[in-house]
Amino acid sequence: MNKVKHNPLNLAFAHVALITYTIIALFPVIVILINSFKTRKAIFRDPLSLPNSDSFTMVGYETVFKQGDFLQYFQNSMIVTVVSLFFILLFGAMAAFALAEYRFKGNTLMGLYLAIGIMIPIRLGTVAILQIMVAGGLVNTLTALILVYTAQGLPLAIFILAEFMRQVSDDLKDAGRIDGLSEYRIFFVLVLPLVRPAMATVAVFNMIPIWNDLWFPLILAPGEATKTLTLGSQVFIGQFVTDWNAVLSALSMAILPVMILYIIFSKQLIRGITSGAVK
Repeated sequence: MNKVKHNPLNLAFAHVALITYTIIALFPVIVILINSFKTRKAIFRDPLSLPNSDSFTMVGYETVFKQGDFLQYFQNSMIVTVVSLFFILLFGAMAAFALAEYRFKGNTLMGLYLAIGIMIPIRLGTVAILQIMVAGGLVNTLTALILVYTAQGLPLAIFILAEFMRQVSDDLKDAGRIDGLSEYRIFFVLVLPLVRPAMATVAVFNMIPIWNDLWFPLILAPGEATKTLTLGSQVFIGQFVTDWNAVLSALSMAILPVMILYIIFSKQLIRGITSGAVK
């Protein structure tokens, strides 16, 4: 059996590209983090310098925990993001499997219909969405945000996952059917493990917009008990005066869970990218 030989140049290029991307992506995060520990004057005087004995302060973090319920905002954002991603991946993968595996009248039209959500922003239907949530008694609930974000992420998820699932070997699925596996077991046991890089891609693409969104939390869940972290941080931004220490401190603490979730999901994403680059 011939062994696959990795091209050293392609491997080196992939490593350099990943390192460069990481540095570029982390630079704004580092700037926000170091400035969250500096006085207001030091932030504007020299934003790229590290805090020293004269500029170091924790006043921003103290303000964040004194004003508003930061831990509640953090919990709300985590619940909304994680649950929404779970439903996007689950329902998106199931719909993509049906479109890729089964041939029926309207298959192509159904795929195009689901893809329309990629081209038309869901925010255009904000008024109708609000009316639906009011009629269903879901205003000021995390359920409203989860439903909206799930609907927002499904079109892209179905579009990406369907293309990957069409590449899964038909022989593998037919062998499973011969062995007596149900369609559900074929989907969960045989197909899903093979499209993990694609699912990681979908998760990464949807995670950041959900976590950082301000529009729908402001409209559907502005109550104190249902505020997300992004909405709760707006209390420090005024029309005439902005508490930059508190804003940067809140952003620093908000970045941490996003980075953790990104690392969890991007592992499969990076593996899929590099596997295609080094063959």
